[in-house]
Amino acid sequence: MKSIGKINTLNKNIMPDMVIVENINEEADGQRIDNFFFKRFKRVPKSHIYQLLRSGQVRVNSKRINADYRLQQNDKVRIPPIRTFQSAQKIIKPPLAAFEVLFEDEWLLAINKPSGIAVHGGSGISYGVIEQLRAHHPDWKFLELVHRLDRETSGVLLLAKKRSALVEAHRQIREGIVQKRYSVMVKGRWRNAKQSVKLSLNKFVTADGERRVMVMSGKNEEKKELPAHTVFTLKKNWQNFSLLEAELKTGRTHQIRVHLAHLGFPIVGDDKYGDFELNKKLMKGKQRLALKRMFLHAASLKMTHPATGEYIGLEAALPNDLTAFLQRLDEEIPVNRP
Repeated sequence: MKSIGKINTLNKNIMPDMVIVENINEEADGQRIDNFFFKRFKRVPKSHIYQLLRSGQVRVNSKRINADYRLQQNDKVRIPPIRTFQSAQKIIKPPLAAFEVLFEDEWLLAINKPSGIAVHGGSGISYGVIEQLRAHHPDWKFLELVHRLDRETSGVLLLAKKRSALVEAHRQIREGIVQKRYSVMVKGRWRNAKQSVKLSLNKFVTADGERRVMVMSGKNEEKKELPAHTVFTLKKNWQNFSLLEAELKTGRTHQIRVHLAHLGFPIVGDDKYGDFELNKKLMKGKQRLALKRMFLHAASLKMTHPATGEYIGLEAALPNDLTAFLQRLDEEIPVNRP
């Protein structure tokens, strides 16, 4: 067994046949163990990483851990030999994108993320948002995501350019100071003008390594309960659709999507928790209604600047494809306003 401080040589085609132990420094402090491995082994399928975690081949301080374990400074991570499967995996390398900048100073960067781009590179994807930004700005010494958006979700995405800004932004998120609101279109006629939804969630990984979330159904000691709170406000009604504003009070994975699906109002275009028959019709543009993505947009984010203490209000306009869908609904279907 060999101990090293950094593992710059890990991302090779084939790892040496040895176990490596890495001491966690400040840079990885607070990072989830699965994301720690995804970042270092970009050519390794996520399903393989999750298999290593489930089987106990990855350990922290000589103990087995779950995929959602958050690393702490001075933790000792056991890294087994890992193959990257480069020959079997086709790596997608899209051209660097020019992101619309909503705000930037020496501490923070906020962009309007387009739909269809992952925030992080992963299995089969070499360049997510953060990798592209780092490639554009090799002189930046630090750049990390303050929060995440699903690949198909567009809108306000905040990044930190200093560790102190990241730590303070995360504190504000934990304490409910950061306000995040989303525009979302659902199937069905939403009735309540305003509805507070508190439904705890449980995260799990499918056999093929895909992350999924579901609403907790009763107490189960084997499942980790994640309290989740979303406030929905009705903005507009059509015959079979409703436009909502979703305000996140907590920031769980797929929170808005799972809450709405559980309530019987799946997000239009959601390929994980949505109405798949409706999605197919919209993809084909039947009945003159066409939508080729999930209708979920991070419209605004409000917080206190982590360094200056000043108020920051960030807004991202609704993308053209979602605006066009709204216009087509107005043309085809009578509107009932709340």
